[in-house]
Amino acid sequence: MSEKAMGARLESIWIAARATAQPRQVEIARAIPGRGLEGDRYANGAGTFTPVPNPNGRDLTLVTAEAVEHLRAASGRDLAPGDLRRNLVVSGLYLRALVGAHLRIGTVLVRVTGTCPPCAHLDRLLELDSLTLLRRRGGVRAAILEGGELRDGAAIRIERAPAVLP
Repeated sequence: MSEKAMGARLESIWIAARATAQPRQVEIARAIPGRGLEGDRYANGAGTFTPVPNPNGRDLTLVTAEAVEHLRAASGRDLAPGDLRRNLVVSGLYLRALVGAHLRIGTVLVRVTGTCPPCAHLDRLLELDSLTLLRRRGGVRAAILEGGELRDGAAIRIERAPAVLP
C-alpha cells in the first residue's frame, strides 16, 4: 500500500550527455532499469563513476530543492539545480531517512540505495567547497525498479518505508 509523502514532488529533471558536460533540464525523461535516464551520461556509459550496466543501484541520483537553496545561500552564487549534478531535484522529503525505501515518482518505482555525498569531482567543477557546504545534504542514489516516464511536477509516494531509520 502506498502512502503519499505530504506534498512531495519532482521539481526538475537534469541530464548530461557525458561526464563533465553541463547538465541540462528536461521536462520529461525515460527511466530505464539498470541503466538510468535515457540520454544521461550513466545510461550512455559515459559517466565518471558508474559502469553500464550498473550493478550497484546507482541508476540515478536525487537531491532536495532545499539543498540547492542552501548551497546558493552558503556560496553566495546563483547556481542552477543541475549544477549539483544530481538527476532529480525533489521537494517535501528528507532523503537521508529514506535509504532502503521504495519511492513511486509518477509511474516510476525506485529503491533508494544509499547517500550520495558531494565529492572532490563536484568541488573541481563548481570551484567551491561542496564537501563542506553540502555536508549531509548531498542527496541519495537510487536503483530504478520499474521504468517509465518521469515528468516535472510528478507526485512522489512512499511505496515501502525503509527497514531501519538512520
